[in-house]
Amino acid sequence: MKQRVGIARALAMEPKILLLDEPFGALDALTRAHLQDAVMDIHSRLGSTTLMITHDVDEAVLLSDRIVMMTNGPAATIGEVLAVPLARPRRRVELSSDRTFLRCREAVLKFLYERHRFVEAAE
Repeated sequence: MKQRVGIARALAMEPKILLLDEPFGALDALTRAHLQDAVMDIHSRLGSTTLMITHDVDEAVLLSDRIVMMTNGPAATIGEVLAVPLARPRRRVELSSDRTFLRCREAVLKFLYERHRFVEAAE
């Protein structure tokens, strides 16, 4: 409930830029999905810029127009930027088998696994 109130409070001010740091991290899957859908709906109405930090690959692809993937470590930098060319509005059930969604998801996973392998080799 605290997550919902926090997001609602932030959106009530109709900000031009909305910053979200792992906003759905502590939620069960169903609540998380409902809030993701609500944020997409509100975003479409407000047209605000939203910057969200997430470690959830599917969430990143579902909600983003661009995914900025970071390198590892305390001196992290931008490793790669991936455009997500999915039409809006987005419906999660339809996207689960969409080729573009799956290609974007694969690109993010490939980046993450290749970077992790590179870090392991350096240790």
